[in-house]
Amino acid sequence: MARSKSSNEWMQEHLNDEYVKKAKALGYRSRATFKLIEIIEKDKLVHTGMNIVDLGAAPGGWSEYVRGIVGKKQKVVALDILDIAPIEGVDFIQGDFRENAVYEQLSEILDGAPVDLVLSDMAPNLSGNKAIDQPCAMYLCELALETAETVLVEGGSFLVKVFQGAGFEEYKKQVASSFTKVLIRKPKSSRARSNEVYILAKGFKKQ
Repeated sequence: MARSKSSNEWMQEHLNDEYVKKAKALGYRSRATFKLIEIIEKDKLVHTGMNIVDLGAAPGGWSEYVRGIVGKKQKVVALDILDIAPIEGVDFIQGDFRENAVYEQLSEILDGAPVDLVLSDMAPNLSGNKAIDQPCAMYLCELALETAETVLVEGGSFLVKVFQGAGFEEYKKQVASSFTKVLIRKPKSSRARSNEVYILAKGFKKQ
């Protein structure tokens, strides 16, 4: 089937993207790794000794990068409904984290280890219709927050991709009610035309 004009334009933009080229040159799994690197460097988000859960992790670039920082004894657990090529030192759970069986697997892998950081770079399959896409995106953000509130240790951190639009301000307030500090980050490697930003929340207040 022939590609649409917009699909061809996206593919051309993707192939010419400097971060796509840099990711290939450095062996990163996707350009999204640069977004995480920028936030880590700016906010000192990841350090040795942390246990991390990465939601919607495919293709695994974020998990792979933090694995190299936290130390061999620490746990990095990646979850996604899509398969991920194995990453040394990363436990991968394939499945929908809304399901009890997946959460039970996560609990087994953690085996009581405190979770210091929950990452979420999840996004729905976009249709191009904002009236459909935005609620779907916000739903994933709410699920990520629920998971973070369930597994994080007191004082833990949460980083989540959010699309600005309907529901954004309400969601930000929701995050702020569970954390002592909430910041908005727009990494340079995020495409300028995209309305994506990252909410970085620190100091989880365990209920």
